[in-house]
Amino acid sequence: MDPSVPVLLVKVGHYPLHHGAVGAVRTLGRLGVAVHVIAEGRFTSAAVSRHRAGRIVWPTTGAEPAAELVRGLGKIAASLPRPAVAVATDDEAAILLAEHAEELSEHLLLPPVPRDLPRLLASKHEMFRLCRRYGIPAPESRLVTSRDQIDEIVRDFTFPVVVKNSEPWVRLAAPVVSRSTVVGTPGELRDLAAGWPASPYALVQEYLPRAESTDWIAHVCCDARSDTVVGFTGVKVRSWPPHVGVTTYAYSVGNPELATLTARFCKESGYAGVADLDWRLDHRDGRYKLLDFNPRVGAQFRLFETDAGIDVIRAHYLTSTGQEVPAGTQVEGRRIIVENLDVPARIAYRRSGERRHPIPPGGGREFAWLTADDPLPGLVTAARSARPMVRRVAARLFGGRPQAG
Repeated sequence: MDPSVPVLLVKVGHYPLHHGAVGAVRTLGRLGVAVHVIAEGRFTSAAVSRHRAGRIVWPTTGAEPAAELVRGLGKIAASLPRPAVAVATDDEAAILLAEHAEELSEHLLLPPVPRDLPRLLASKHEMFRLCRRYGIPAPESRLVTSRDQIDEIVRDFTFPVVVKNSEPWVRLAAPVVSRSTVVGTPGELRDLAAGWPASPYALVQEYLPRAESTDWIAHVCCDARSDTVVGFTGVKVRSWPPHVGVTTYAYSVGNPELATLTARFCKESGYAGVADLDWRLDHRDGRYKLLDFNPRVGAQFRLFETDAGIDVIRAHYLTSTGQEVPAGTQVEGRRIIVENLDVPARIAYRRSGERRHPIPPGGGREFAWLTADDPLPGLVTAARSARPMVRRVAARLFGGRPQAG
């Protein structure tokens, strides 16, 4: 591989601990690629990695006007020695890069994704509409833009239901829930909606019972023709907060049916670049149903690798720089553990009596933070997360509204 083209990790918003960004720095930095990190401060997890080549401190909230973000990002990209491959680590960044590709392409190498597609895919409501257009199974969903629609929801949906923030940008500015929330009764939904603004932007979604479903994930890298260059599938075992948050423990296992479904959706929608999809297998009807499409690198992407040593970020780099992606097959039985989050997740899942998953043998184990050749991200994460984690564990174990994805 020719590692001469630099990479810029692009982020919008405040999340100083992100193991997906750390994984991207490590997987490319170890091959000699100069990875430049945008960070909200000097001591964030990715910014302290020994494998990063540059650190640009640029704090943002996501509430800034798009023109302001584009100007700031353009100055950063122009400061690099040559045009760099852009890697978005959040939905807002992916949307910004796609919608302003013409202005940013002088200094950034961007996948030729349709301008509006990342915003549509990141929107829970618009993604559902795309699923209907292309015949992709998804839970029944309804966009709520007025509290007057609650009676309609009560009439049309079977409870419990799931309530989500529909749009990435709205999620930052005016969230209706802190995260995806299971609402058990019409009365609970009315109580929740009473606290919403007069014109909310919420998604009410069909609830797929955990006892009758299995969570799957798929990660892909698609080329300019929307063909899948590499694609991976795996099972999500635990997340934190339970059933709604980031993956804390998962394993890789090939699933040809799910891989074909994922590749078909990407091809028919015209997607290009890296993506992370959350699916749920509904055992009641045997169908995989799409819950989320993240048009950027997934935090747990290092779970997946081919026997040629290629993950989605390496494939994206090779594709973006016109290099050939080595052929290979998915390594089975790889596991990823997000150390600081999986301890409380393991406790919570045991308390709820979740079923165990048989994991294919072999494949190795990947830690999100701890690695002998790059210890600082793990130390920073431990220092930053200790106190808030104690508060969250206590709230989860001893009280609070039940929530699920």
